[in-house]
Amino acid sequence: MENLKDAIVWAEIPVLNFERAKAFYSSILNCELYEQMMGSLRMGFLPMDPESKGVGGTIVQGHGYTPSALGTKVYLNGGKDLTKILNRIEPANGKIIQPKTKITDEIGYFAIFEDTEGNHVCVHSLD
Repeated sequence: MENLKDAIVWAEIPVLNFERAKAFYSSILNCELYEQMMGSLRMGFLPMDPESKGVGGTIVQGHGYTPSALGTKVYLNGGKDLTKILNRIEPANGKIIQPKTKITDEIGYFAIFEDTEGNHVCVHSLD
């Protein structure tokens, strides 16, 4: 088996109400999500620097995409301090499930929130 540099290459967050979810993620990430149809799927692309070749993702509305608090958890980059994103969750109609919590000095911090669609999503930062 070949050595993989990154185990995760893409993430898709299912949504039912695309406009509501787009407004929520635009608000908490402080950016505009680029929107595009991919076949029958409506997608809103989360910010990513194509030069860094980092992991990207979207919010997705379409057949087979059902929001859930159960299942795989996606960790969004919380920047230098995830408190900035956490402070935007409730004003954008989300709910903080687990507040900023220290993992270790080396790994940093995480928190979990529920988005407007019922998904449980995590954020991570070093500080």
